[in-house]
Amino acid sequence: MARFVAMAFGLFVAALLQCAAAQTVHIVGDSIGWSVPQGGAQAYSNWANGKSFAIGDILQFNFNTNEHDVQQVPKASFEACTQSNTIGSMITTGPANITLDSAGEHYYICTIGRHCQFGQKLAITVSSTPGGVIPPSTTPTPTSPITPSPASGIPADCAPTPASSPAAAGGPSSSRVPGAANPAVSPLPGSSSSNLLASVLVSMLAISMGLFI
Repeated sequence: MARFVAMAFGLFVAALLQCAAAQTVHIVGDSIGWSVPQGGAQAYSNWANGKSFAIGDILQFNFNTNEHDVQQVPKASFEACTQSNTIGSMITTGPANITLDSAGEHYYICTIGRHCQFGQKLAITVSSTPGGVIPPSTTPTPTSPITPSPASGIPADCAPTPASSPAAAGGPSSSRVPGAANPAVSPLPGSSSSNLLASVLVSMLAISMGLFI
C-alpha cells in the first residue's frame, strides 16, 4: 500500500512539474512595465518581436492601481484605440496576470485618457503549441518504385557456362559410322525400382511367415 501511494505521489509531482515547465511568464515591456512608452507603440512592438507566446503562458502587466488598466479588444478597436466590442472584463488593479487561453492574435490597450493613442497598447500572436513550433507532419512521403533496367543482366561470374560438345572436346563423335552396328546398352535399374522391389519382397515374406505360424 505504501509503495502504491509513493508511486501515485511521484506521478502527481511529475505532472505538476511538467505543467510548470510548459508555462512561461512574460513581463510586458520588461523594465518599462505597462506604462505610456516614450518611444510610442513601437516600444511594445519591439518587445513582442522575437518572443514566442503559447496557450498557457502568462502575461504580467506591471502598473500602479488607478494609474493604468488593461483591456482586451478586437483588432479594429486596437487600431482605433476605442473600447468598442471589448473582450472580457477590464483589469484595474495592478500588477495583473493574464493567462493566454486561446490561439490567434490578442490585442490589449490602456483605456485611461489618451494612453492608448500615445502607444500604451500591445499586440501579440499566440500559438497552440509551446514555443510556437508547428509539429512535423507524420504523413509518409511516397517513394517511386525502382524499375530494374532491362540492360542489366547476370554478372559474368554468375552466368552459367555452356557445356562443350563432345566434338569440340576432342571426344568420339556421336554420329553413326555407316555399316557399323552400335551395341545396345541396357539401362541400369534406378534406385526407386530397387526400393520398390525390396518392399514387395519383404511384404511377401511377412505374409508367408504369417501363413505358416
